[in-house]
Amino acid sequence: MGNADTKLNFRKAVVQLTSKTQPIESSDDSFWDQFWSESVTNVQDVFALVPGAEIRALREESPNNLATLVYKAVEKLVKMVDSSCRTQREQQTALNCARLLTRVLPYMLEEPEWHSFFWSSLPAAAENESVPLAQSLINAVCDLLFCPDFTVASTKRSGPERAEELSSLDSCEYIWAGGVGFARSPPRAAPHEAARAELLRLLLTCFSETVYKPASHAATHHNKWIAYLTSPDNRHALPLFTSLLNTVCSYDPVGLGLPYNHLLFADTLEPLVEVALQVLIVTLDHDTSNAVNEESDETLPDNLFINYLSRIHRDEDFQFILRGVTRLLNNPLAQTYLPNSAKKVNLHQELLVLFWKMCDYNKKFMYYVLKSSDVLEVLVPILYHLNDSRADQSRVGLMHIGVFILLLLSGERNLGVRLNKPYTATVPMDIPVFTGSHADLLVVVFHKIITTGHQRLQPLFDCLLTILVNVSPYLKTLSMVASTKLLHLLEAFSTPWFLFSQAHHHHLVFFLLEMFNNMIQYQFDGNSNLVYTIIRKRGVFHNLANLPHEHAAIARSLAAGRGKGLVHTNTTLPRSRSAESVAETPMEGSRPAQPAEPGTLNPTLAETPAISTMTERESAHPPPARLVDPSDANLSDTQSDTQLDAPLDEPRDKLDVPEEGELKEPRDRLLPQRGGPDGEDRKDDDTDGEAEKRTVTHRDSLTTGASNPRRLESSSEWRPSAEWVSSWRGKLPLQTIMRLLQVLVPQVEKICIDKGLTDESEILRFLQHGTLVGLLPVPHPILIRKYQANAGTAAWFRTYLWGVIYIRNVDPPIWYDTDVKLFEIQRV
Repeated sequence: MGNADTKLNFRKAVVQLTSKTQPIESSDDSFWDQFWSESVTNVQDVFALVPGAEIRALREESPNNLATLVYKAVEKLVKMVDSSCRTQREQQTALNCARLLTRVLPYMLEEPEWHSFFWSSLPAAAENESVPLAQSLINAVCDLLFCPDFTVASTKRSGPERAEELSSLDSCEYIWAGGVGFARSPPRAAPHEAARAELLRLLLTCFSETVYKPASHAATHHNKWIAYLTSPDNRHALPLFTSLLNTVCSYDPVGLGLPYNHLLFADTLEPLVEVALQVLIVTLDHDTSNAVNEESDETLPDNLFINYLSRIHRDEDFQFILRGVTRLLNNPLAQTYLPNSAKKVNLHQELLVLFWKMCDYNKKFMYYVLKSSDVLEVLVPILYHLNDSRADQSRVGLMHIGVFILLLLSGERNLGVRLNKPYTATVPMDIPVFTGSHADLLVVVFHKIITTGHQRLQPLFDCLLTILVNVSPYLKTLSMVASTKLLHLLEAFSTPWFLFSQAHHHHLVFFLLEMFNNMIQYQFDGNSNLVYTIIRKRGVFHNLANLPHEHAAIARSLAAGRGKGLVHTNTTLPRSRSAESVAETPMEGSRPAQPAEPGTLNPTLAETPAISTMTERESAHPPPARLVDPSDANLSDTQSDTQLDAPLDEPRDKLDVPEEGELKEPRDRLLPQRGGPDGEDRKDDDTDGEAEKRTVTHRDSLTTGASNPRRLESSSEWRPSAEWVSSWRGKLPLQTIMRLLQVLVPQVEKICIDKGLTDESEILRFLQHGTLVGLLPVPHPILIRKYQANAGTAAWFRTYLWGVIYIRNVDPPIWYDTDVKLFEIQRV
């Protein structure tokens, strides 16, 4: 009953404050102290007892009283620091001030004219005249985050004689967790963790000024709150950064692994880890290097958090960070025999942003990750989330960041090399069962995203294929399942009406052809499955070489698409005749990707940057000639019995490309039927399986090439011309593949006829032992498209991470019902 009475007193004080139009004196301590007395004991009470509408009314009708309330709360926090916050009562007062400020600040930050209020001096204390309110607040919160017996365990003798002044305390001795730069693991205490989480939540609220800026300004917005916290003026910058990083990376949700222990004991560490991770990524997203203060034209001080992060260099520190991140990334994927017996944490979106920032600011860390197979511990959870989110509109942001990280890593040769490690399925995924490597997993998941994802993923297609091109020169063996999936993509993307329906669709075909060329030129030996599939699907390449480019033919192709209701309504990804005609068996225990629940909150995102602005072409080193396996050169001698002979004197630019009429020969006569679920042959009918159509609306946002992409206004205005088709048709890189078909097809047909083969394994064996040394065109140099930092991606990340933080902070709902401008909140 007593608790209800105290809440009533607090509510009365709020009503008193909001109903008074006359200014209340700042010296009336008995009135103001009601707001941080022990009448409330948790942040949920503060949010319930101080309605947003009343804060807005106070801001509009008696702004003086709102200003005094905030000033008095900050003043009280400063006083708590001066008295070293030793007693239970003082600690409760400090927390209540923090809770009240967390509630009130968003309603002040949403109004631009209030921003300058925080950077004006305190009315009291003559000696502190020059210190703005915001700085006083951040200083006090940082001091309290390293307060013995309140937020950290005391290392000194307890008792009144241990008068350790907070203002002179060396916070480096009180880092919250062992790890980077701090070997000792301090004892844990639940009340300390809870107090830290509340104070960090207040810091996060201060930083959220960014969400009240429109997206066009947010990318360049200089956030003074973050700048001050991460500047040399904050004496706690280093211990705070180290504490945040070590708290996140040392967290083990499963602990000793006792089943159901998370249901028996409350975990006070998880809320702290969550808010610590959010504060960390927000502060790392504020790069002030080479930035200038808009008001004073002074160069801004460096962000020390970014500085410290970029200077981490010891292998043991990298190992600690990587192990911590992968432990938490893989936690939701872990399988247990008893359902729900192990604790699951869902920090993957914030963790991926942290991983991105680590790789971006510390290249040594990225090279460390790629140095061993540990990179696969990051790759598999990313692929899991990509596959699981592909049908869910509310998780488009997660899809993007996963793809961006893979794009960044794919620019390094080591990723391609690591992908050759065999994959053992430990996580049930809604993909066909296959036996192969992590490269196969990558291909199969990307195929699934492109063919069965929702329409908003269209701008990512270029990125997905760029990743495949980047790793392709290093993939030693693709499985039959993955090979069939790649050929299905080419078959779908090269359908004439699809190619002609949008200005950028032909780029998808160029990417796939480049990938095939890389694998034929540099990894022919181990890729008999891919070569076999190319031979089986040779009609696709012949059709591409004979692509119609006259006005009438283009019009016919588009009319055929319109006849099926595909062009200009929803530019549907075509179904090929051969792919997925037999129901595939998904992995045991997997569940299909689900669309978002109706009503799910979904923050909007900035536009996906074009691949040409995100990447820069670079020649791979060492030079391509050295990348060819030395054993290739010896194959012609050691395996002359299966040398794939072809006349060497034929000019390489004059290849035998059959005319369309010649493609009618029944391929079944020459090649045995494919068995298994990875892409059956189907009777040659023209029905497109209406029930199975995947609709993918195409957005004109991605283009490639060195020139600046010209965005098209809308798909309805796009008119393909014969000149346009001719401009790229002749550049299709088909020479290597046509040469391969010219050499191999007659030999494979001969084997089939001579031996009366009905089993494809004989042909595969023949292809495995063959070589094309000296028969293919001179190997082209390997081109890698490396990620380059750009304003578009920076703006995208800022919008995305604040959207995640907004959605994740529901208890208490810090920004709910405030006028956020950085993104819109939509309901699915």
